Amino acid sequence: MGANEHGVCIGNEAVWGREEVCDEEALLGMDLVRLGLERADTAEKALNVIVDLLEKYGQGGNCSEGRMVFSYHNSFLIADRNEAWILETAGKYWAAEKVQEGVRNISNQLSITTKIDREHADMRNYAKQKCWWDGKKEFDFAATYSYLDTANMMISPGRYCEGYKLLNKHKGNITFETMMEILRDKPSGINMEGAFLTTASMVSILPQDSSLPCIHFFTGTPDPERSVFKPFIFVPNISQLLDTSSPTFELEDPIKKKPHFKSKPDRRHPLYQKHQQALGAVDNNEEKAKTMLDNMKKLEKELFKEMESVLQNKHLDVDKIVNLFPQCTKDEIRIYKSNISS
Repeated sequence: MGANEHGVCIGNEAVWGREEVCDEEALLGMDLVRLGLERADTAEKALNVIVDLLEKYGQGGNCSEGRMVFSYHNSFLIADRNEAWILETAGKYWAAEKVQEGVRNISNQLSITTKIDREHADMRNYAKQKCWWDGKKEFDFAATYSYLDTANMMISPGRYCEGYKLLNKHKGNITFETMMEILRDKPSGINMEGAFLTTASMVSILPQDSSLPCIHFFTGTPDPERSVFKPFIFVPNISQLLDTSSPTFELEDPIKKKPHFKSKPDRRHPLYQKHQQALGAVDNNEEKAKTMLDNMKKLEKELFKEMESVLQNKHLDVDKIVNLFPQCTKDEIRIYKSNISS
């Protein structure tokens, strides 16, 4: 997931279906997110970038470092100040839905059914050739390209359905804090635990009023329930984000060795490391854990108040904003250090 200076945001999920996943190296979903953000200044242009790259280079390869092989197709939620799109893929084939009302989410399943606003030119013909669609009944992308019973999609258990329910519950009154509550929800499976831990979380405010800045909140740490959402605003000459930049390994990086990704270096950035150390230090001390979480929530509330003021007063102190995210990160690390050493 990520955002760019034009207010384009992209989220990405792993999906599987009838089309076989390619194990050979190609573009990963994470590559497509980065390239879309690098090259597009609107949501639809980002969609164009992604589908053009899919057509030219394909998708596939191992999405995990080390010995575990983990490959998948991808879905994307793409938004800017004015519009939003869902893009879902199966190999080089894809369908896109423009979001025009209500709420919309993606998770680990295809979810575009019969409302298809754009598509790969050969998508339906390929499905007919594979005998997934008879060419007569109404075309349903999720039902055709996966094994889903789309008639029951909104009542079956799982992250997609649970996420939709949580969004729909607050429809018409969703704030950035509502979104953070949803991302922190563990019973729904949105906030994942175990082997597939939620690694980091992001919430963006994209005002339609172009005089207001887009504000992006990032945790940069796993488990949003025990993390701080910190604001980031794109301004010129922004300070380097040293505490949330992963280390580089120059020529020793497994990315640069073939076959790729056969070893797993420690890519945790300083904030991530301190967060993990602090959680480990307070795990068996309920009182210390509560004090640390209270301090984290206090910091977060102060940041929210500051950002609400920016939006209400339409005033941006650029000299302060260049250091906004790095300063928030330092304040957060200070909380962790006090618990590691105490």
